[in-house]
Amino acid sequence: MDLVTLPGIEAARRRFDDPGVVRETPVESNRSLSAFSGADVHLKMEHLQRTGSFKTRGAYNKLSQVGNEEGVSRAVAASAGNHAQGVALAATEVGLESTIVMPTDAPQTKIDATRGYGARVELHGSHFPVAMERAREIAAEEGTVFVHAYDDREIVAGQGTLGLEIYEAVRDVDTVIVPIGGGGLISGISAALAGLNPDVRVIGVQADGAATVPDSLQKGEPQSHDSPNTIADGIATGGISEFTLAHIDAHVDRVVTVSDDEIAMAVLLCLERTKQLVEGAGAASIAALLSDDVDLEGERVVALLCGGNIDMSMLQAVLTHALVGREQLLRLRVRITDRPGRMAEISGLMSEHGANIREVRHDRAVDELDVGEAYLVFEVLTSGTEHAARVTASVEEAGYDVQRMN
Repeated sequence: MDLVTLPGIEAARRRFDDPGVVRETPVESNRSLSAFSGADVHLKMEHLQRTGSFKTRGAYNKLSQVGNEEGVSRAVAASAGNHAQGVALAATEVGLESTIVMPTDAPQTKIDATRGYGARVELHGSHFPVAMERAREIAAEEGTVFVHAYDDREIVAGQGTLGLEIYEAVRDVDTVIVPIGGGGLISGISAALAGLNPDVRVIGVQADGAATVPDSLQKGEPQSHDSPNTIADGIATGGISEFTLAHIDAHVDRVVTVSDDEIAMAVLLCLERTKQLVEGAGAASIAALLSDDVDLEGERVVALLCGGNIDMSMLQAVLTHALVGREQLLRLRVRITDRPGRMAEISGLMSEHGANIREVRHDRAVDELDVGEAYLVFEVLTSGTEHAARVTASVEEAGYDVQRMN
């Protein structure tokens, strides 16, 4: 198979003549992540791109070449969100109309942003593969060019410009960590690095609930996932293509998977330690960086923050999950005799230990309770594991039966 190579990627960068469409994003070192991982960690801040992700690179590289072709008046794409915005912006900039088909469960923020960049959005199907089928139907209409999210030479070359920027910013980089959805991003970056310095290690990362690359590599052909399920919706494509698999097989050294728990913790850690708000797909590289599956001790590492378009309701869910995992959000069920003063007494014990009660409720209609008994269920904010243990112990030492509910 004829793979994308360094000259094609360099040609793509020369087309990026307007920083209002595609800008060179910064690379910043981070002491906290370096200390956690034992590596010298640098972050490629691609979430600071105008559309909030890298997708504009590939879309603009492709559409800037076809925008002036006779008879072409519209671009069509299917996307869970980030590719949609990239195509919409690129099409508008080169003077084309655009229609984007998105799954019905696409985040509203991404739908609104796509419309804001000038596209007509059609919601169709509950998963990306279904949206893709509909986009293919529209693309068969006259005067329409189809812009695939990853199975396209010009798309891959455009995404590969990130590899050029990473290498120029961190010349002595040992390892680059790249999230994988359909594989277009890692195909381009790995092809660029292979041309610049084949000794640079490239590690790909997928979410457990949407992982198709490990199985695809093992079987030697693309495998699909009919119902990808992950908080990292930007990499929940449900499959890769023969084209991207060939690049991954040729240039990527290793592919790992991370859980949604790890991704949620990475989103929270990015907020706390890097002061950057990234979506699940963007945080996947950080989850891999901190996982036990990857040994980066003593290496100079660039982790790619590839997207920052997180829906606020998703952010709330992710942060709540991460806080539960760190025992900063604690739910305690306390068995009491249902008499006046019990709630005040237990609340006082928690207050003495500096815990903040966010919510409390009575549960009386429970079979296991005796007549005259009830459960008090407290949702409590703590500073972490040790504080949570002290708060729980204080209520138990007062003679109450306490159960941790999370």
